[in-house]
Amino acid sequence: MLYMVKFFFYPSIPKSLDTIFRKIPSKYRPRAIKEAQQAVTDYLHHTRSIPFTYAEQISKNSLCTLSNLIANFDGAYSVPTFAGSVQRFLRYHPINEFEFFFESIGIDYGEVRGFLPANKFFFSDDGSVLNAACAFSGFGFPWNRLGRLYKEEVSIFSKSTKELISRLCKIRDRYGFNNVTVVAVCLAFPYVLGGKGELGGEIGALFDDLRMVFVDFDLVSCVEGNVDALYEICRKIRVFYDLGCEKGKLGEVMGKNKSLFVDYREEELVQKAEYFCSFGVRKEEVAMLLLQGPEILSFDLETRVISVEGMLSHFGLSANELKSVAEKYPFVLGKNKMANLPHVMRALNLQEWFFNRISNGNHRLLGNYVLSNPDERLDKEYQDSLERFLSLKLRVHTMNKLEFLHGIGYGENALTIKVLAHVHGTSIELQERFDCLLRNGIEFSKLCRMISLAPKVLNQKPEIIDQKVNFLTEEIGASLDYLDAFPTFLCFDLEYRIKPRYRFHMWLTEKGLCSKDYSIASMVATSEKSFITRIFRIHPAAPKQWLECFMNKRPSSSSC
Repeated sequence: MLYMVKFFFYPSIPKSLDTIFRKIPSKYRPRAIKEAQQAVTDYLHHTRSIPFTYAEQISKNSLCTLSNLIANFDGAYSVPTFAGSVQRFLRYHPINEFEFFFESIGIDYGEVRGFLPANKFFFSDDGSVLNAACAFSGFGFPWNRLGRLYKEEVSIFSKSTKELISRLCKIRDRYGFNNVTVVAVCLAFPYVLGGKGELGGEIGALFDDLRMVFVDFDLVSCVEGNVDALYEICRKIRVFYDLGCEKGKLGEVMGKNKSLFVDYREEELVQKAEYFCSFGVRKEEVAMLLLQGPEILSFDLETRVISVEGMLSHFGLSANELKSVAEKYPFVLGKNKMANLPHVMRALNLQEWFFNRISNGNHRLLGNYVLSNPDERLDKEYQDSLERFLSLKLRVHTMNKLEFLHGIGYGENALTIKVLAHVHGTSIELQERFDCLLRNGIEFSKLCRMISLAPKVLNQKPEIIDQKVNFLTEEIGASLDYLDAFPTFLCFDLEYRIKPRYRFHMWLTEKGLCSKDYSIASMVATSEKSFITRIFRIHPAAPKQWLECFMNKRPSSSSC
């Protein structure tokens, strides 16, 4: 005799919700969730007249909201009575249907409150979002992915069911897609549903590209015919438009390089795009590099170690050119990680040359580069210092600072160690200050050189850096190029040294007492004793005027 056995599969409970269910024994929690979901389904369907299919979608995809509902129950958990207790609770305590709904369509529970309509709790108050969701679901959209549409193009959910279905069918029929492809495209590019009437302009250009890729080059046949697989393909395609590529111009090149979208994950594509964007080149150029050389996505651009001189030679820099680079940028020489290569090239001001070499068919040189000898370009002073750092109590802090320097292009050499000894702060703080100087318009290569000459420029807060650069360019009227010759300008105190001395010199000039045009460096860098001696030579009464009217006294020294 054969016995039919009925198995019940209960949902798993995220660890983050365990605390809410403490009153329910762990072995009964999955069952309690399932019974509560069924009670909410019945409530939405029988009491609120929501079609069963959609009521079930709402209850099954809103675990956090449901758990908060259960947390409101008083008393101990009882297996025989729990389901009835939930039903009775719902009978006398109507739920906020929008809260359940927004979580169920895939909006993170922590964000749900930001989407709840004011003073509305029931779909009977405003049924437009539910009607739109039902229309999308009926066409084939996964219910728990609709939140992506809502967050990116909320106006879609105010359209009538007729408008939505009409637009979806128009996309499908005009471009030769099936429903699954239409769903995947709309999830990746929600704005295509937000237009009115015809599918022209930028949206039409996008669909021309997608038709060429999916239909003409038959990319659809290369993946499983389900929404998830095609959606993943569409997200990869979107990366290139996010990089600034013109819609309507990519269809053929994407179709000819289908392997990029089939063989590689989106994370790999995004990581490589960010890597090459770090060279400081136009994003569109990065996009075309990846499209025309998809094998780049398989290169290890993170863990490999390089010799800077070896890499430059590998890409065709001559011996004389290497010598010139070594003389001008000694702090970049030595070994570094491949992950830091974009900033190494920017520190050398060779980023455009290097990227152009990669783009012009030489990208394979990046993949086949090998550090021939582990001891190649080994700097003994660097190695000795590294061993010393590893024995210090603050070795983690020190090594993080060292990693920051390598990250902006400094190599494994003695100059890097000297800079390391003079920069103070965490690696995060140093990066913030470095980025601040870049935002102020200082070129990457020039900034790295400035730091090698005056490491203390990185020892100031970003707001102080902003003030000093602003004073230099706005009040003094100097170019940022002046910092190439006098980077220590940024090391002197703005209120107690730079401003008073500069303004005093301007006063002397305006009064006709000083005809000599002193440089900014001579105004600021001169010691207080020498400064007093100089202005005394200009006029015997000048020191008294300086001390009484211009000089700001403070207890500490004038340089940082």
